[in-house]
Amino acid sequence: MTRESATLLTLVLYKLVLLGIGFFAHRKNRDSEDFFLGGRQLSPLVAAISASASSSSAWTLLGVSGAAYAWGLSAIWLWPACVGGFIFNWYVLAPRVQSLSRERGALTLTDLISGPSTSPWHPRIKGLCSVIIVFSFTVYIASQFDGAGKTFHETFGLPTAESILIGAGIIVLYTLLGGFWAVSLTDTLQGIVMAVTALVLPLAALQAVGGWGGFTHGLNALTATEGLAGFTNAFNKPGSASVAGFILGTLGIGFGYAGQPHVVNRFMALVDAPRAVSRARVIAVGWSVIVYSGMLLLGWCGRILFTSLNDSEVIFIAAANHLFPPVFSGVMLAAVLSAIMSTADSQLLVAGSALTHDLGWGGDKPKTMIFRSRVVIFLISVVAVIAAIAGPQDIFSRVLFAWTAMGSAFGPLLIAQSFRRVVPSKRRFAAILLGALLSITAYSIPATKGGVFERMVPFGLGLLICFWPTAPPSKTAVRSPDA
Repeated sequence: MTRESATLLTLVLYKLVLLGIGFFAHRKNRDSEDFFLGGRQLSPLVAAISASASSSSAWTLLGVSGAAYAWGLSAIWLWPACVGGFIFNWYVLAPRVQSLSRERGALTLTDLISGPSTSPWHPRIKGLCSVIIVFSFTVYIASQFDGAGKTFHETFGLPTAESILIGAGIIVLYTLLGGFWAVSLTDTLQGIVMAVTALVLPLAALQAVGGWGGFTHGLNALTATEGLAGFTNAFNKPGSASVAGFILGTLGIGFGYAGQPHVVNRFMALVDAPRAVSRARVIAVGWSVIVYSGMLLLGWCGRILFTSLNDSEVIFIAAANHLFPPVFSGVMLAAVLSAIMSTADSQLLVAGSALTHDLGWGGDKPKTMIFRSRVVIFLISVVAVIAAIAGPQDIFSRVLFAWTAMGSAFGPLLIAQSFRRVVPSKRRFAAILLGALLSITAYSIPATKGGVFERMVPFGLGLLICFWPTAPPSKTAVRSPDA
């Protein structure tokens, strides 16, 4: 059996398991709460791993390892940014969001942050949130489909467009069938595959370069050949005019974790049981340490093993094919597709809920809402496929663009809500709009793209708007601060 045949067989069997989960979960969708939040009955293991996998996409396995390969030692700053985001989310936000969502009967992030329904700003806030979510997720999902295209192209030599269509078809099918139950169960399986791969593949690469001694010798040789500035060339990227600018811009990635709708809904769906949050946070943070440490190590070892890759984001695929026999490399490549699917399926579901639930396009009957949600999910998938085929192929920067836009738009207000901060509706709208617009604007300007002005300033301004002291009501006219 050839390498390509063994890899294809492994991937086909794996995808059949995912589709089987979709058919199984199809029976559990009785109403919209089941379809969007799994009836709020996710176990700590499923909530933790599915949230982790859905927030760690092809960007993590392909993008972070590729960044380590291309940037060298300067990529180390991705570790505190990403792991720190997991810690903040699970130790600060998760228990508060779980309690707040149950108290208000919220099914989506938009429900949590849109304010009182009696305010005239309420529908405007919901509309703005829906536009940001659908736009950002379309870009994000397109980048996941690009990851699938790179995987199939590097392994089988298939055209990118055909590869994207194959990956997208599988994702859409089981998402439409099972909704949140299917997405959460498949994400858990895929998260476990990602974690195992993030342990095994980097260790194999470390052994291939001669163990720890060979690794340090290889890094010293690279530094001697290229110079320290050459092997830390990310410091010279646009938007990072200085070393401090690069470090702060990279650490700013961690701010985005607080505002990701597909992660927050796992907090909302977690079962209300003693120690559920405590168990979930240990699993999620441990998972993040394993995966991000592994991908950085893989990128650095890959720089020693493969000195002339045209595309740094295929280092994961190149290492898997080089270091393992066909069946095992097939499992490794399944991990890449797992990362893609575990993010894309969650985002499709959230994007669908933004239009059908948040904007009321789904109707009043549960079956009608589920049907219309499936139609919307399919249409968003079609747009994302077109964007993936026609748009740029850089996974890393496109994911961070969408990630930062949503983090800056929703993160500050969600933090304020979690701490029971009363934010007037006009301020809610301003914080969301300015966070998204400033982030998108900074990304569009080469001098600020990827730096502090894109990843920290919009988020900081949003926090300032949300936590700025509210003037006490006058004695002559008492108004709700949410009016």
